[in-house]
This record gives sequence, C-alpha cells and structure tokens, in this order.
Amino acid sequence: MPQPFQLFGTSHLIGLVLPFVLPPLVAALVQPKKRPELDKWIRWVLGVSMAMNWAAWMLLLHGKGWLGVDNEFPLNLCDWATVATVVTLFSPNQRTYELAYFWALAGTLQGMLTPDVQLDYPDIQFILFFIFHGGIIASVLYMTFGLKLRPYPISILRAIEWTLVYAGVAGLFDWVSGANYGMLRMKPPYPTVLDWMPPWPWYIGVLVLMGAASTLIYYAPFFVLDRVRGRNEPARDAVATP
Repeated sequence: MPQPFQLFGTSHLIGLVLPFVLPPLVAALVQPKKRPELDKWIRWVLGVSMAMNWAAWMLLLHGKGWLGVDNEFPLNLCDWATVATVVTLFSPNQRTYELAYFWALAGTLQGMLTPDVQLDYPDIQFILFFIFHGGIIASVLYMTFGLKLRPYPISILRAIEWTLVYAGVAGLFDWVSGANYGMLRMKPPYPTVLDWMPPWPWYIGVLVLMGAASTLIYYAPFFVLDRVRGRNEPARDAVATP
C-alpha cells in the first residue's frame, strides 16, 4: 500500500540519483563510437519509452479526472524539454541537444526536487512522474557522455533565447486561459523553491536571474575542461548522426 509521498525520503532520493548515475555507466559499457548500432538501439528505445510514458501520464490524469486547462496542454517547460530530448535521441544534433541539456538540468531537475505527487513508490503516479522527468535527464547525460555532445558558449545565448520564447508562449496562454504554465501567474499549491521567494510578480524576476545563473553553472564544467586542456572550443551548429 503506497504511503504519502515523503520529500527526500528513500524513494525520492533513489529517483533523484539514478538518472545521474546510470547514464555514464551505460555510456562507458556501450562505447557508442565503437558500437553505433547498439547506441542507436538504446537511443531509440529511450525515445520511444519517453513518448509512451508521456502518453501514459496523460491517460493517468484523464482516468483520475485530473486533466484541466493547467495540465492538458504541452506548455510546461518539461514538455518542451521532452520534445528537444526525443528529437535529439532520434537524430543527434547540436541545436536540440543544447536546449535539452540546459532545460533538463536547469528546469526538469527542479521539478524532481519538489515533485507534484501525492503518494510514494510504488504508486503509478510516482513511477510515471520520475520516469518522465528522470528519463529526460538520463537521456541528455547519456548523449553527453556517450556521443560526446556538449554545449558551447553560443549555446548559452540560444538556450536563453528559446527559454524566453517558451516564457512568452506560456505567459500568453496563461493570460488568455487563466492557466499557470511556467508558474508565471502564481505559486503552485504544493511545496517548491518558490515558497522561499517574494510574492507574485516579484518572484518572476528572481526566477529569471536563477535561470541565467544555472545556465552558466551547468556550462561551467565544460568551460573548466577547455581551460585545463588549453583550448577554447568554437561554437558548433551541428553534429553528424552516429
């Protein structure tokens, strides 16, 4: 019998750790550059699984009568991150990878830290939520460690530009429909980091600053690596499919 969800309980911590631990291990075992067919099979399985999990999540919400204007449209940042991730899994390329990378770590991870679930493992909502969100992070990290995809300085600017596009689309829809995609109209009713921020609309400015700072933080390992290797990598616009 599932118990009420416990923030940072055992199940929550396992769900947070696995997406970061498994991808580098799998990439090291598979060695995608040496086994391109196996790598392609893994990427396609991940992509199809993410799409099926998203469909299962929507069916769950529909079955429980939880669908509404706030969640029946693909206007959460995690939805956009899913699209960018699945596209990159099926056809590796720089443009969608860098969006998936920054959105997964700067956005999806925040959702996993304060998940909108009521019951703990093995409740189906818990399982689908963490497969959905953890799958984005795991897929991005697998492609980072396995395919050696990575962000470049120009990626930061493009990620910020597309995030502003997302905010504009979500904000316009919120204004027209009264929804709360992107948490742009109000703080959510469940615990989040926004609880520590000023009231609406002032927390939106804090979110913008946090988003910009997190983008720089998640690029920092590559910046340091380039300096250690004594080179400044040029911007990359595309990579060939393995």
